[in-house]
Amino acid sequence: MGRRVVITGIGIWSCIGRNVDEVERSLREGRSGIGVEQARLDYGYQSGLTGIVERPVLKGLLDRRTRVGLPEEAEYAFMASREAFAMAGVDDAYLNANEVGAIWGNDSSAKPVIEAAEIMAEKHDSALLGSGLIFQSMNSTVTMNLSTIFKLRGVNFTVSAACASGSHSIGLGYMLIKQGLQQMVLCGGAQEVNYYSMATFDALNAFSKRMDEPTKASRPFDRDRDGLIPSGGAAALVLEDYDHAVARGAEILAEVTGYGFSSNGGGISQPSDEGSVIAMQRAMDDAGITPADVDYVNAHATSTPQGDMFEAKALVRLFGGTDALVSSTKSMTGHECWMAGASEAVYSTIMLRKGFVAPNINLENIDEAAAGLNIPTVAVERPLDVILSNSFGFGGTNSALVIRKVEPQA
Repeated sequence: MGRRVVITGIGIWSCIGRNVDEVERSLREGRSGIGVEQARLDYGYQSGLTGIVERPVLKGLLDRRTRVGLPEEAEYAFMASREAFAMAGVDDAYLNANEVGAIWGNDSSAKPVIEAAEIMAEKHDSALLGSGLIFQSMNSTVTMNLSTIFKLRGVNFTVSAACASGSHSIGLGYMLIKQGLQQMVLCGGAQEVNYYSMATFDALNAFSKRMDEPTKASRPFDRDRDGLIPSGGAAALVLEDYDHAVARGAEILAEVTGYGFSSNGGGISQPSDEGSVIAMQRAMDDAGITPADVDYVNAHATSTPQGDMFEAKALVRLFGGTDALVSSTKSMTGHECWMAGASEAVYSTIMLRKGFVAPNINLENIDEAAAGLNIPTVAVERPLDVILSNSFGFGGTNSALVIRKVEPQA
């Protein structure tokens, strides 16, 4: 059976809130964090829609030398991690005395790469680049920086798996703790929001162009959806061995009981209902549950025509005829990309603890493929025991997590 894996801390920095309390209010109210950024249009984007994410002020929290090595997404990750550790009761004394790991999802750090290239193109002198850009520009920048800031001495690596990166990071942390290889791992996902990072997505016509009504642009499962909205920030979860958490008197927020994964094996940007089903079923098998046991599914659904349709088909196959509610929090946040799997695990943990399901806003005319699903358009107050959270990404990578209320030790 392995060890039990629990969540003892969560942290979030997103377009719908800069901490757990703010995010909970947004989820309950169905408040969108989407807006239009003129700089994207000036740069040449077809769509200026994006999640509006506030940059944190780190002066006074971190010294200048440390700040120089932090790209945008690592700033968000620091703030989310700081909140998660505080909630878990993990302070400097604990970190100095114990081995804690870090596994995060992050699949780009575009801005520092482009900035370095522009300096070189103009000045032709690498001495002018400074020391910070190398640490900012690597995909592993988040775990590199967090392990240094918090003096983490456990497992330390980054998962680059497109829009399933954050979910896979939690799955891998869960597996390491379950196998007894780590007692505590800081897991999460981070996504830069600058316009440099998403121009190639815009080139694919992947983004909604509904700029006249930004907050209504993200429309998962709606018949008239026209594309996703890029967004970002960071989300952190402290995963911990159950016995260790109990021994140190930590408050247990939820338990991770299942992780499932698959690869579609098809086109690089082609979704698959079969691949989605395999990942979800594997997660439920790992958790020892059936679809009838699931109270709520936090869908991946990004508001793209193809992706939502294939996921809906997969969800109907597994949950059609059950009482499970299904919604996509991306209707409010947009697509948080590399962060999404982790942020949606945080959103799910909030809903599990507070007994409600966030709405799938902007759902006016349900897509035919999703007609067999129970999709709420307003928040539903309901006790929840078991949540399934989906994340799928380019290259056919799929991840699913089962998060549930903690059951007493047998």
